[in-house]
Amino acid sequence: MSVSELCVPVPWGEIRGRVWGPEHGRPVLCLHGWADNCGAFKTLIPLLPKEFRYIAVDLVGHGLSSHRPPGDFYSLPEYVMDVLRVTDALQLRKFSVIGHSMGGDAARMFSALYPEMVDALVLLDNYGILPTDSKEICKVVRQGMDQTLQFEKKTEEEKWRVYTYEKAVERLQAANPTLSERSVHILLERGLVQVEGGFVFSRDLRVNFKNIMRISLEQSLEIQSRIQASVLAVLTDKGFDKILSEPAQRKFTSALLEDLKNRNHTIVRVPGDHHVHLNNPEVIAPFVSDFLRTKVLSQSINRQHKL
Repeated sequence: MSVSELCVPVPWGEIRGRVWGPEHGRPVLCLHGWADNCGAFKTLIPLLPKEFRYIAVDLVGHGLSSHRPPGDFYSLPEYVMDVLRVTDALQLRKFSVIGHSMGGDAARMFSALYPEMVDALVLLDNYGILPTDSKEICKVVRQGMDQTLQFEKKTEEEKWRVYTYEKAVERLQAANPTLSERSVHILLERGLVQVEGGFVFSRDLRVNFKNIMRISLEQSLEIQSRIQASVLAVLTDKGFDKILSEPAQRKFTSALLEDLKNRNHTIVRVPGDHHVHLNNPEVIAPFVSDFLRTKVLSQSINRQHKL
């Protein structure tokens, strides 16, 4: 499968990524999770149907994409706007989306805002745009603002720590103990930038701060109801619901999943952890491949026959 680099200009820099597959293949946009980069799809995509063109982006502030301008926040609507910029630049009018974790949130919201553009949606270890308990909203928003203010007071030297490659590997393994050693090296291909004296992590440290955009369960369900695409949700038994940074959010996952079921979407559970699509892609590839063939390729053939 042919592979090429993607570069889309944006007002403050560029959004980078990688593209797999034939030039005229049916487009599939791939959105990685928080603190990862488009390399997270490197092992999965070669196992998926060859008739598609897989466009995996480094979300802004991740991988080789530019960071947001000083003073800006990272939150879900901004990521969705970035997806819109990419699809507009590539002149994509109808496509499928695969989103992992945070990338699944962006995929959901984009599919709700622009339902006519998305024909199939694959969510990898994503339980929905998780609501926040109303009693917690002020606390977490304040945390995000305080973190941002403290960061802005640091010097550039304080913001960027230089590592040897080996220490960078140790740092990523410690932060993500479920990543296999191979997966760590894959993510570091776009996750490090070489500087004098060693390497720095390429992602913007501001992506680590508390997200200041918070929604209620009612709002999350409303967004979900606007999705017209067929949905496949692949959940893992040792994945996202085991590592939620805010345990209070767990009480909302069952309501979001139940709503997906009630809308006749497909939910499958597989053995594995949060990065199973990178560590052991063969576990989920059959489900994703069958879904894309059934909901996209066969539907396209049926439409052509009707014409």
